[in-house]
Amino acid sequence: MPVHSTTLTHQSHSRTGHNGPLRAYRQVVPPALHIGDSAAASVFRAVRLRGPVGRDVIANVTSLSIATVNRQVIALLDAGLLRERADLAVSGAIGRPRVPVEVNHEPFVTLGIHVGARTTSIVATDLFGRTLDTVETPTPLNAAGPALTSLSHSASRYLRRWHRRRALWAGVAIGGTVDSATGLVDHPRLGWRQAPVGPVLADALGLPVSVASHVDAMAGAELLLGMRRFAPGTSTSLYVYARETVGYALVIGGRVHCPASGPGTIAPLPVQSELLGGSGQLESTVSDEAVLAAARRLRILPELAPAIRPGASTTAMTDLLRVARAGSEQARELLSERARVLGGAVALLRDMLNPDEVVVGGQAFTEYPEGMAEVEAAFAERSVLAPRDIRVTAFGNRVQEAGAGIVSLDGLYADPLGAMRRSGALGSRLADTEPEAIAK
Repeated sequence: MPVHSTTLTHQSHSRTGHNGPLRAYRQVVPPALHIGDSAAASVFRAVRLRGPVGRDVIANVTSLSIATVNRQVIALLDAGLLRERADLAVSGAIGRPRVPVEVNHEPFVTLGIHVGARTTSIVATDLFGRTLDTVETPTPLNAAGPALTSLSHSASRYLRRWHRRRALWAGVAIGGTVDSATGLVDHPRLGWRQAPVGPVLADALGLPVSVASHVDAMAGAELLLGMRRFAPGTSTSLYVYARETVGYALVIGGRVHCPASGPGTIAPLPVQSELLGGSGQLESTVSDEAVLAAARRLRILPELAPAIRPGASTTAMTDLLRVARAGSEQARELLSERARVLGGAVALLRDMLNPDEVVVGGQAFTEYPEGMAEVEAAFAERSVLAPRDIRVTAFGNRVQEAGAGIVSLDGLYADPLGAMRRSGALGSRLADTEPEAIAK
């Protein structure tokens, strides 16, 4: 996995990160967002999904030889990523290879950061991809420099809570166009251009940092942590996201498609809705902001808080959902219209790309599940191809957390031993070993 390294300034040398003094180089590592195919990655994945598990089972599910499995298990044990469960050994079995192994998750933590248009989530994640804790803070609306300084201070303070665990990596999921090799981000909605998201956080935290488009990250979470992680046989998946922004990602052959020039956009897809208004484009019609503007215009919620107040948009959407569920026909019609427009847009994408699976995520879908019937009806009516089901994300309203979490874990899942070396957790006690390709 290529690493973009930049020498720190003289002042940075005197600072300390979560794991002690910062090293002389910060590390921005492009996320892989795919199912790792090295021997170490395959073994770690098998143990993560099936553990505690014996080496014979690992060999069977990975198609690796038992000798290769033994070598990788020993290396992962030495690295501290696995631990043996002698208490689960088969009675009468002789020899350590008969002792089951499992992921040694308690000593470690990774830090995920989802930078949304209005809210930023900071997430602590364990090696299974489970969210240990999360905090939310308003996304700073000032220039990139001060905003990133504020975010890095928040992340550093949060990480200090986890002093009993070793921090391995930080991952950032963010909108806009991401240069994953350098960690620089263009985010028109926030007014950021060439914002050094990765470098600033790497300096502040003293950890390797990966930065990914937020929709790519969410698709990666579905691939690596979601319902299909046990049997990733689907050839192609289309992931469509909608909340404050809209976006899509493609998963092809166990890998999130991440174009070098950044993700494509569906924001300007042509749509029409007299009820919602908008500019005739998808994002300006179905975003939370657009729905709330329509609610104000229709006086469904005449006492809405000003949108500029931190958290006002989230609070107002909660109020709109509450009013709809309390029986307001106007509120229900507004949310149903949003669902109808989204269903038609998903159908258009499906017909263009014809994936094997369609997944939708984001609060525009998950906060109002009553609207999914309308999404599906509009999808079926608009699509000209054979019928296909729509699957809602496995992560519900926590999809942003899952996306940030998988970016923080992606380096470890793709190259477990290499990630431990880069994080400084491995030290020199494990000899360098070239990754082994899968071989029987």
